Amino acid sequence: MAGCQAGDAREASGRVIRKRSDSDAARGFPILRLIACVFLPFAAGYYLSYVFRTINTVISGQLSSELGLDAANLGLLTSVYFLVFAGVQIPVGTLLDRFGPRRVQSVLLLIAGCGAALFGAATGLVELLIARALIGLGVSGAALSGMKAIVTWFPRERVALINGYMITLGALGAVTATTPAEWALEYTGWRQLFEILALATFAAALLIFWAVPEAMRPQETRLSPLKLRAIYTDRRFWRIAPLSASCVGSAWSLQALWAAPWLKDVEGLTRESLITQLFIMALGVCAGALLLGTLADRLRRRGIGSEGLFVAVTVLFMGAELALVFRVPLPSQLSWLVISVVGAATVLSYAIIAEYFPREFAARANAGLNVVHFGWCFVVQYGTGLILEQWSTQNGHPAIAYQVAFACAVAVQCLALAWYLIPWLRSLGRRVANRSRRDRTIDPCSFEILMPPADAAVFRPHEGDEW
Repeated sequence: MAGCQAGDAREASGRVIRKRSDSDAARGFPILRLIACVFLPFAAGYYLSYVFRTINTVISGQLSSELGLDAANLGLLTSVYFLVFAGVQIPVGTLLDRFGPRRVQSVLLLIAGCGAALFGAATGLVELLIARALIGLGVSGAALSGMKAIVTWFPRERVALINGYMITLGALGAVTATTPAEWALEYTGWRQLFEILALATFAAALLIFWAVPEAMRPQETRLSPLKLRAIYTDRRFWRIAPLSASCVGSAWSLQALWAAPWLKDVEGLTRESLITQLFIMALGVCAGALLLGTLADRLRRRGIGSEGLFVAVTVLFMGAELALVFRVPLPSQLSWLVISVVGAATVLSYAIIAEYFPREFAARANAGLNVVHFGWCFVVQYGTGLILEQWSTQNGHPAIAYQVAFACAVAVQCLALAWYLIPWLRSLGRRVANRSRRDRTIDPCSFEILMPPADAAVFRPHEGDEW
């Protein structure tokens, strides 16, 4: 661990490393040391956040039977994680930009560990809600701190690719929360499982605190209310935020909770088949993060931004949801796999946001995006539970209940897509109109003589010629 604190440029304490440019940090550390001392510790914290996000899918049956939770209470219990997560994104992003990811993430993971320990000892809904809220608070900086560290220590042109690697490793937590968690439950029970998660979270906090170097920020990057306000009033930000939130947030909500009930009630899968499908979906998040990050990196090398790829992914996501809503005669597992892959589309939206703002404000900009991500995730997760309760039966919920709930989410996504595309369509229309006007010199309908382009050769008749 001690070797991880070394670098070329130091303060007198030997602990603080000064950044000079986007790529100086990467040159100051060998790449292997960057991976071992920066990338992997934050990936471990992000991995645990994914475990906590999706673990309720596997233990929901035991929670309902042991504590008597119905669909609405279960939806509230799971979604309070996202509500707290969304509420603290801006403060956490501000703290990360001011104090750095190492210190902030270490403290937050300690809080998450306390929440996990309380969850394992809870005996009622209120205690579970408090514990789940603490977990949400504790892992609220997992993604932001990792992205902040990547922007800080890695070259800007590699951010999308490294983000993809980060989300890929983090999404292994969703994989762990399926079949491996099911195996663990057979031997330990859900309470002992959360005790193990609490210990792992404490260990991750210590790893980040002792292994990760801390880069000094220049004096001018300290908190500035004007610049902070500029982030959340930027038109580009509010152009992409609704689309990213309505699609990515819905994907998170469905995978974290409602995929399992749908597969059980509508498809009639057995417990073993259900866990297998959730395992495949979790692998889809990992593969999606790696695929989208790689595609974005290759497009960037060719001078192409990530916006077009992001729009294509959201359209594919809405198609998968509509296939479930209208019961298209296709394997539903294919639609659920697409939905899980879109849960990794933050690889693209985070990279797009990073292009809009200076590096010093990357955490706050991504925090603003996460507010709408997790805020919408809370709405979808809790709202779906309320809708399902309108068709509640002893054997679960009929297909129409899920169809209505999913269709409501798709309607919002269509509006967000239209909002995102309207400026682009207007710009395209203006370019087509301008090109059409440049190509014409005489209007054949009105016989009006139009002014020729400035660089065009002008016809001048000789004297005596008839005009």
